[in-house]
Amino acid sequence: MKLRIEVHDGSEEDEVIIRCGQVDEKVQKLQALILSMSAPKLMFYKDRQELFLPLEKILFFETEGEQVFAHTANDAYRVKYRLYELETILPHYFTRIGKGTIVNTTQIYAINRNLTSMGQISFDGTHKQVYVSRHYFGSLKEKLTKRSN
Repeated sequence: MKLRIEVHDGSEEDEVIIRCGQVDEKVQKLQALILSMSAPKLMFYKDRQELFLPLEKILFFETEGEQVFAHTANDAYRVKYRLYELETILPHYFTRIGKGTIVNTTQIYAINRNLTSMGQISFDGTHKQVYVSRHYFGSLKEKLTKRSN
């Protein structure tokens, strides 16, 4: 494996490009490491505790009234961001699926379609479910298709 670093004056944002013959386990690990280094650090709140949770454990974010909650398999935590703010800072594997919901696409186990064209999203190892609206279904399906390739 070769490594090359190029410095460009005036670059607004750092960019990492991985050129490879095929995406194997080594390349996937490298990608995961780079993404984990650049992932935002969010503060989560439960009662009087401030918690630091890895984003990979978050199933989805949703609004309840004026507050936004991050849901894991077993609990929910308050965050101090609005959904539109989260959309700009969360990694690419999070996507909006409704007016009040952003989902972690890596945690989706199944989508059950119903007659109204809404989809019910299930996650592995938990009873929690969310719904993807008709408007967002196509973009979610496209993102999931890219994930599996």
